[in-house]
Amino acid sequence: MLRGNGGEIDMNRAGVRTVASGAAAVVVLLAGCGQSVGRDAAARVDGERRAAGGHTYKLRHSDIPWSGSPSPFESRVKLADGRRVAMHYLKNKRLYVQDYSPRARGWSKPAVVYRAKTDACQGITLKARAGTVAAIADFGHYCADGEPPTESIAAVATGRLTKWDRHLTEDFDGWEKALVSASGTSVTFKRGGDTLKWTKAGGFPKP
Repeated sequence: MLRGNGGEIDMNRAGVRTVASGAAAVVVLLAGCGQSVGRDAAARVDGERRAAGGHTYKLRHSDIPWSGSPSPFESRVKLADGRRVAMHYLKNKRLYVQDYSPRARGWSKPAVVYRAKTDACQGITLKARAGTVAAIADFGHYCADGEPPTESIAAVATGRLTKWDRHLTEDFDGWEKALVSASGTSVTFKRGGDTLKWTKAGGFPKP
């Protein structure tokens, strides 16, 4: 009897251990599911960020001193679909661009549009229409003393705004206007009687 009872008790204890082991397995399984859900959520967020073009940066500003406001060494423009484009000069003689994604609620990593040989000169002009963005920027020696630019940049971007077509005009006073067509397929840069035309089909004229 005692052995029998002991056997029954052992069986019950085994049963308890089995149930406890099963409960632990359920807990581990649930924990595993939680980790899986967490990983899936993180992967989904990463995927959305990649789909938005990695817009996880803050807007960067020019490091060139300016006593007034706004600074002429940076500029922004908003597109009809809610995106934005911002450009700024840095002391390293470069023109940078960032674009803002309303979906990701962040800016892209600053990218170089143009590497100059001289210092930032005058302001930056940005115009947007029908998904096309046009930019005017200038560089020159002694610009702060009133000297004209020696490097005048006209630039245009379309689509995802990750690639910019550029045109350099040397020893020129700089473009005054950028006129984007209603369809966004062409941009005309003007200064007095001088004009420069960009088209979506052919880009800027070859030198």
